[in-house]
Amino acid sequence: MTRLVYLGNVSSLQLSEDRCSGCGMCTVVCPHTVMVLVDGRTVISDLDACMECGACARNCPEDAITVESGVGCAQAVINTALGRSSVTCCTITGESEEDTDGTPPVGSGSGCC
Repeated sequence: MTRLVYLGNVSSLQLSEDRCSGCGMCTVVCPHTVMVLVDGRTVISDLDACMECGACARNCPEDAITVESGVGCAQAVINTALGRSSVTCCTITGESEEDTDGTPPVGSGSGCC
């Protein structure tokens, strides 16, 4: 399976552990398994995998999660998928460094975050 890897320590995702009820909704809606439940509480397990889509924050009934959705990597991935000229700030693991025509694969740029 292909996994996106983003720049380290740039995600705006924050979890207020004292507000978290442990419902697990964030673990259900996150497309990259950024959060997991440990002993009935949510913890951020892979901050660098966060694409800042905002699904976790929008679905948290306790408002324990904040993230600046629509910025950073998520926006860059969306722009690239739509064919816009914005570079992305992630690389795709499991893919070759160059496409057959010698150009970097989609999602291999840097610098947007």
